[in-house]
Amino acid sequence: MSVVENELGQPIGAPMAGWQGCPHPRGAIMEGRFCRVQPVDPQLHASDLFTAFAEDRDACNWTYLPYGPFATEIELRGWLEATCLGDDPCFFSVIDLASGKAVGVASYLRIEPAIGVIEVGHIHFSPLMQGSPVSTEAMYLMMRQVFEVLGYRRYEWKCDSLNQPSCAAASRLGFLFEGIFRQATIYKQRNRDTAWYSILDSEWPAAHAAFETWLDPANFDRAGKQSKRLSELMQPSLSALR
Repeated sequence: MSVVENELGQPIGAPMAGWQGCPHPRGAIMEGRFCRVQPVDPQLHASDLFTAFAEDRDACNWTYLPYGPFATEIELRGWLEATCLGDDPCFFSVIDLASGKAVGVASYLRIEPAIGVIEVGHIHFSPLMQGSPVSTEAMYLMMRQVFEVLGYRRYEWKCDSLNQPSCAAASRLGFLFEGIFRQATIYKQRNRDTAWYSILDSEWPAAHAAFETWLDPANFDRAGKQSKRLSELMQPSLSALR
């Protein structure tokens, strides 16, 4: 977005006089070829999620989350009921369309409809979806909802700066690294420096095209192996914008 000057010649931000704000993402249902992203329902999803999360035998997927692991389904259900039914964070389950089972969760959070800023987080994808088209499509569906349906201007991704898989995922999905907020918080009795990433509405069309090309059936062989990597498709178009 270009910078303009006021009557004194001082640089100021571009005018937003027609800005109306955005709707809240509550209640959205997003469906693609591989998965459906829908509001968390503890009664429907707790058992599936507990089974899926149990595939993480050493519980390492919980390392960089402020909660978990959960020892029993009852414990997980209690957390879903206490934490995942509010408006912010606004939690969703990821349903694998092939199995019909809930295999992961993610949320929108730090939702600011008035200024069009929203974050994706609390992402916990079970081994049943990690590294599969389900995980990529789930992130694509949530991003598309934010920009194309709800009209947000900025989509954020934040993670522990030591969480290299999350940092790599942010870059792969088209987010731009913005910096490190040092000693940003404390969780699980340890310090966290937070890495910030974002993608803007002006960058979304290029990212959207990369996602669509990657998710196209022609990009996968009969064994389901990708032909082109998403990172390869994402970088040229977004690099031209930044």
